Parts: sequence; structure tokens; C-alpha cells
Amino acid sequence: MHPVDEALIQRAAEAIAQANALVVAAGAGMGVDSGLPDFRGNQGFWQAYPPYQKLGLDFIALANPAWFRRDPAVAWGFYGHRRNLYRATQSHAGFHILQAWAQRMEYGAAVFTSNVDGHFQRAGFAAERVVEIHGAVDFNQCTQHCGVGIYPAEAEPVAIDEATMRAMEPLPKCPQCGALARPNILMFGDYDWAETRTAEQTARFENWLSGMKSMRLVVVECGAGTAIPTVRLFSERLVRSAGGTLIRLNVREPEVPDGQIGLALGALAGVQAIDQRLRGGQS
Repeated sequence: MHPVDEALIQRAAEAIAQANALVVAAGAGMGVDSGLPDFRGNQGFWQAYPPYQKLGLDFIALANPAWFRRDPAVAWGFYGHRRNLYRATQSHAGFHILQAWAQRMEYGAAVFTSNVDGHFQRAGFAAERVVEIHGAVDFNQCTQHCGVGIYPAEAEPVAIDEATMRAMEPLPKCPQCGALARPNILMFGDYDWAETRTAEQTARFENWLSGMKSMRLVVVECGAGTAIPTVRLFSERLVRSAGGTLIRLNVREPEVPDGQIGLALGALAGVQAIDQRLRGGQS
């Protein structure tokens, strides 16, 4: 475990106080503090989903579009359960602290996340300022490419047999052609993912970024690890290209490029510690 440097917490608070634009970059660790399962390694995944251990299936094996062709009940058992869970889980207080910081910024905030749970929008962040780089569980696409595009997923939960983790009929269907639907989520080895929604989000983010004059940017990165480094690389590239300060909150991997701020704290604990300094207290 890395020690937490109180001086770095103070530096982070000062960077936020001086900034006029905030980007929140979030990985899987952001959701853990809301009580969502930690899929880091097979043991964490199997602890959350014991039936899959008996079947010898890990997260990577299940997060594969082939299941929608091979065995749709397995596919929707996995993604339907996650969708039900994400919708039923309350976003932790750190989301609301970040939202409060955003409201103090002249240019507001944007979000870049690899999470597919939709929790930033549920916590009040403007949908037009969120980039979901791997898609979102609340949107579907047709497995038969009928031209329906990306559309909002059903409001009702998917019925799951939790002893087998198989979804029960009726499985989600395309509203246009009636074929099997799938989540608009980028899976492993996924050549069928429709990326238009994420591309539009990215274009809006870039327009927001380019429209600022005299930008003083702070990037607060929460729970993004190196196993799938999409979010970490984004944060580092953004700070290199646009200037500003990176504040990385990561219990296990807080290392940062020279001159940036890395805190060995989880998302919620880190945001709360910084916020306490901003309010004039001690962490």
C-alpha cells in the first residue's frame, strides 16, 4: 500500500480551486465505492458470480459477442444481470462532490469513462458532456444490423435464473425487426459494436474543449488501472496536449508523470479528502 502524502492532497485542492474547467476520467474503481462488484482478477469476479466459477467462465470469456450467437440466454444472463444491478445501485457521494466542483468552474465539466453503468448521468452530469468510450448498458443495438441504429434499452429488468445465470424469455428484441438485441457495449474481440453514439459523444467533448479561452484545466482521474489503460492514457494525453494538472486517485497504481499528482486513495476517499481541504479543513 502506498502512503498518502498530505501535501499532495493540498496541491490537488489548490489545482481544483485555480481551475476553470474540469474533466473527470473514470475507470472501474469509480463504481466499486458504490458497491458494484470488483472484477479485478478471476477471484473478484467469481466472488460476485459464483455460478460462473463452476462453469469455468471468467469475465473475459463472458464479455464476448459470440455468446449472442452461440447461447443468447448466457449472453443476456451476464449483461442483463449487470444492467439490473447498475440500475438498482445508488451512485456514491463522490459523484455529487465532483458535480459540485463542476458547478464552480467557469466552463463546467466533462466526463470520459470506460464504465458502462450510466452512473454519471444518474448523478446529474449533463449527458451531452459524457463520453462513454466503451458504450453503455442502457442502450441496445440489433444483432442483425437491420438499420435500427442505437436505441434506449427496455425499462423493465431482464429476468435471470441466478442459480445458472441464464436469462429467461423473453430476451430483449430489436423493436424494428424483432431479432435478438444486444447491449451497445464494446466487448472483447467485438467487430459488431456500433460506435456512432460514442463517436458523437467524443466530437461534442472535443468541441467543448476547443471552445475554451484561457483554459486552466484539471483532470481528476478516479479508479483507472493499467490492466486496460484506456482511461489513464487519455488523461495523460489530455494534460500533455491541453496543459493543466492531472490528479490520479488509485489505491494500487497512483504513479503519475512528472509534475502531476498521484494519490493512493480510492475514488470516494480521494474526492472527499480533497473536498475537505477545499472547504478549509484537514483531511
